[in-house]
Amino acid sequence: MGKDHDRENGNVEAMRTETLVIHGDDDRTNDYTVAPPIYYTATFRAQDSDEFAEMAGTPRHPQYYTRYGNPGHQRVEKIMAELEGTETALVTGSGMGAIATAVLSLVGAGDHVIAQTRHYMSTAKIMDELLPRFGVQVTLVEQADIHAFEQAIRPNTKLIMVETPANPTLVLTDLAAVAKLARSHGILTIADNTFASPINQRPHDWGIDMVVHSATKYLGGHHDLTAGVICTSHDLAERIWHTHISIGSVLSPMDGWLLLRGLRTLPLRMERINANALALATFLEQQPQIERVYYPGLPSHPQHELAKSQMRGFGAVIAFAVKGGYEETERFVSALQLPFNAVSLGGVDSLVVHTAAMWSGVMSEEQMKVAGIPANFVRFSVGIEHIDDLKRDIWKALQAI
Repeated sequence: MGKDHDRENGNVEAMRTETLVIHGDDDRTNDYTVAPPIYYTATFRAQDSDEFAEMAGTPRHPQYYTRYGNPGHQRVEKIMAELEGTETALVTGSGMGAIATAVLSLVGAGDHVIAQTRHYMSTAKIMDELLPRFGVQVTLVEQADIHAFEQAIRPNTKLIMVETPANPTLVLTDLAAVAKLARSHGILTIADNTFASPINQRPHDWGIDMVVHSATKYLGGHHDLTAGVICTSHDLAERIWHTHISIGSVLSPMDGWLLLRGLRTLPLRMERINANALALATFLEQQPQIERVYYPGLPSHPQHELAKSQMRGFGAVIAFAVKGGYEETERFVSALQLPFNAVSLGGVDSLVVHTAAMWSGVMSEEQMKVAGIPANFVRFSVGIEHIDDLKRDIWKALQAI
């Protein structure tokens, strides 16, 4: 498992992913600690006026003011850039902080953005409500149809935003096709890679300019932090950073440290999560109480071949429809014992949500219909528990329908 990643230091051999997450930031330390310290300070002192001027005038300086940068953040950014295969990375206080900061850095009044009909609900709100307020035009397209992206392009299109697999329906976007189309028209691209993780998918390898994550999910992995990451080129990162320090979506030093610790075990956790999710999705397909299962790793998924071509693993999230309606689905979710009935995904604990119940608080019925969220839809994020225990718990809950 894992792909070779070239280190910046040319005399160090390329490392596998499992080694990279442990040692990829070794050159970012100036002490002799084994466990990295937490730089819990808002500001850093200079030795003299010349040094202060240099600190203040250097974008992303790691020891000037924590809103601008922090040594702990720098270590996370080094590992994330290598995991995603980009020149650099920038951390933020949340996944939506990463998405909003990146988008608002790249478009302005009079510009046009192409996005998908299926996005994480807060991303959808940026496209539906926030950007139009500032004079940015947005066109939403069916992500599985590359021709829809092409037909939506206008002379003022500046950005294409994709998310694959999409939340919560697990529809895929052809990353290589979108990137090729965008570059032929001089359009920048952003891919939300949260649902895949860099272990399973690297959008930049397919030509995507910027990769964003809610690091709250797989990257942290323990449901105990809130963070976001933007992986991109040095030029775009500096452009985004100037917006970042104005908006102030700052990652706390403690959450930055927790994220670094979570990254150390990411490949190991993903190996178990991928195996558990595929086994559970296969099991669910065999249950008579289940109407349909949506998981890119299943041959029954309509985009299974695309998934195999651009993904190395298929992730934790399984979506499925329970036979019946809202009430039957609610009884099933309530009868589960092992997974917590909670939002989020990608951690060591399995989590489950009755999707229609969760989305109804922030989306209208029409928006849910467009996003493809029926009343009997369940989203299950598989953790690292033993697969036999998960199967048994689901089987018992199905008997309660």
